[in-house]
Amino acid sequence: MGADDDAGRAVALVIHGPIARADLPGLSDRVCEVLCAPGPDIVPCDVTGVEPDAVTVDALARLELAAKRHGRGIVLVGASLPLLRLVKLMGLDDVLRARDA
Repeated sequence: MGADDDAGRAVALVIHGPIARADLPGLSDRVCEVLCAPGPDIVPCDVTGVEPDAVTVDALARLELAAKRHGRGIVLVGASLPLLRLVKLMGLDDVLRARDA
């Protein structure tokens, strides 16, 4: 199966909050299942309405790391300005990329 075949598959992540630190291992496991399946190199991650806190940014950074381990990446969709500011404050704006919804 070529890259063009994978590009046509609709794959997206939707993250709901609030996210507790205890949720991180299960969230990572579920996302890895998605990332193990064939699909596009960059997977949209809908974070609309997710609370802008350190645990959320930690979770998103872990998801990006998991994606990288599978040769892929995530892009945040629907991120609020407070969440984007916190990502930048934590020095992760080069790691956690965002696009408009």
